[in-house]
Amino acid sequence: MKEILYKLFDYQYLSREEAREVLFTIVKGDVPETQIASLITSFLMRNISVDEILGFRDALLDMRVQVDLSDYAPLDIVGTGGDGKNTFNISTTACFVVAGAGYNVVKHGNYGATSISGASNVIEQQGVRFTTDSDRLRRSLDACHLAYLHAPLFSPALKAVAPVRKSLGVRSFFNVLGPLVNPVQPKYQLLGVYNLAMARLYSYIYQEENKRFCIVHSMDGYDEISLTSQFKVVSNRGEQLFMPADLGFSTLTQQELSGGDTVEDASLIFRRVLSAEGTEAQMNAVLANAAFAVQIIEQEKTIDECLEITKDALYGKKALRTLETFVEINS
Repeated sequence: MKEILYKLFDYQYLSREEAREVLFTIVKGDVPETQIASLITSFLMRNISVDEILGFRDALLDMRVQVDLSDYAPLDIVGTGGDGKNTFNISTTACFVVAGAGYNVVKHGNYGATSISGASNVIEQQGVRFTTDSDRLRRSLDACHLAYLHAPLFSPALKAVAPVRKSLGVRSFFNVLGPLVNPVQPKYQLLGVYNLAMARLYSYIYQEENKRFCIVHSMDGYDEISLTSQFKVVSNRGEQLFMPADLGFSTLTQQELSGGDTVEDASLIFRRVLSAEGTEAQMNAVLANAAFAVQIIEQEKTIDECLEITKDALYGKKALRTLETFVEINS
């Protein structure tokens, strides 16, 4: 590990195999927390390479708890985190809207590491018990088109570094890895990134794997479609720039998307939005992200048509019924 650290401090890059071995070594418990922190910090000093990301991902997938849900052809909506904006859980809320519209969603998430509330925080607040039981995951998908995978249960490496990540409180390459290590490797993925360099990195990876994807980035730094500024969309179709007005929405302020000061605040916003009782700003942000997720599957539809699908799911209370059924099955 010391040799690896010296190599990184000298601004050298790891090979794919070296990166893979580093994570295996960490999970074995052979690396002190101070060295793990140094490893994380070193990648904040420069951009991570495609080979390094793929090596880390290979290790996590090799060690994951196996679950096969490929016959559902699921979609995941996820953000890298680390944008420092403290928004409410837009991606998680959008997952329930898309599932409410009848599309299969397998959401992979974790407790908040760089924010007050992660996906697992708000899901747990609803009374849900996390599971690796494939039968229950399938029952959930059959009943409400949604299953949730709590990352530490499926990826022991993420659990091993959780205390260090939490104590550092800054984004790390684990934020970059999160979207790539959904244990079911979903057929479709909407990914939010905190900068354009990340968008290019993921685009290279997704194109190499022939995945149907959509990467979104708001130009003022959000890792989702925030509707606070112009935003970029990178997909199998190419690259496009949008303004909120292009979707028929007004431009929002950062404060309108706040997730509050506690997990309980974020959970309340999550429940209110899915009940179609959130603020107009909150609901529009969720609808925008859900619409671009739907378009990954429905590529022949315009974004306006996809927005109508998501509006029907939210305002028609289908998303709320999805949440209620999901909680009933998974409590």
